[in-house]
Amino acid sequence: MIPGKFEYHIPTTVDEVVALLGEYGDEAKILAGGHSLLPMMKLRFAEPAHLIDISRIGEIKGIHEQGGTVRIGAMTTENELIASELLQQKCPLIPAVARLIADPQVRNRGTIGGDIAHGDPGNDHPAAMMALDATFVLRGPNGEREVPANGFFLGTYWTDLQQGEIMTEIRVPPFTSGTGYGFNKLKRKTGDFATAASTVVLKLNGNTCADIRITLTNVGPTAFRADEAENILRGQVISEALIEQAAQQVMAVCEPAKDLRGDEEYKTHMAAEMTRRSIRDALARAKG
Repeated sequence: MIPGKFEYHIPTTVDEVVALLGEYGDEAKILAGGHSLLPMMKLRFAEPAHLIDISRIGEIKGIHEQGGTVRIGAMTTENELIASELLQQKCPLIPAVARLIADPQVRNRGTIGGDIAHGDPGNDHPAAMMALDATFVLRGPNGEREVPANGFFLGTYWTDLQQGEIMTEIRVPPFTSGTGYGFNKLKRKTGDFATAASTVVLKLNGNTCADIRITLTNVGPTAFRADEAENILRGQVISEALIEQAAQQVMAVCEPAKDLRGDEEYKTHMAAEMTRRSIRDALARAKG
């Protein structure tokens, strides 16, 4: 299908974007990489009267470290995440996730901010950001605010991004000694969303799990943390028996929707299996 008519805006600063969002309100949509919004426009699921293209705003691109925090501009592309030496050294989970998103063409245009802000339960970065304890920087008519990733995702295509706000930056604490990660994603083919995926970040103190975050993708109305599964492992020397208990707890909290990727039971079991693998990977990396 062909999208409806719209007016096209190309601002060059974040302040211009905020002004345009304030002027046009619900009639405006932000265009980042376009891989989520444009298909919806072609199907007439989204019909904005005003399209605000933010691709020329240099201040929200790039990756650097400041004040002990890794800072990623919201308009940084997936391929730029993959190529970043800073991320590979300080936060290797992010390039690992980006490598499994869609295909090279999509990764060349798709942005981390667009993936997060869209609120799609099948997108990969939301769960990774919660596992990383990331913070999102949002700017709107009332100024700038910081929002933790854990709590930002409220439902399917529903986030804490308020009317007139734009995501400008993602801030992530760098990995410290004894930190490990795991990311396992089951999908039918290259370019597909996950049937189920699990991200794990854990911190060891000796052989004891000092902290752990387990997050799930596409097995609920939004990405979410498996808090009770985390509690089984936190403060323990992780064994196969405890990993199995955590996997069973993951199954108890999954609420997947049946679709062409599988029914509820299959997706739930696959979420548990992806979690087992991610815990083992994270544990191995934490031990060095």
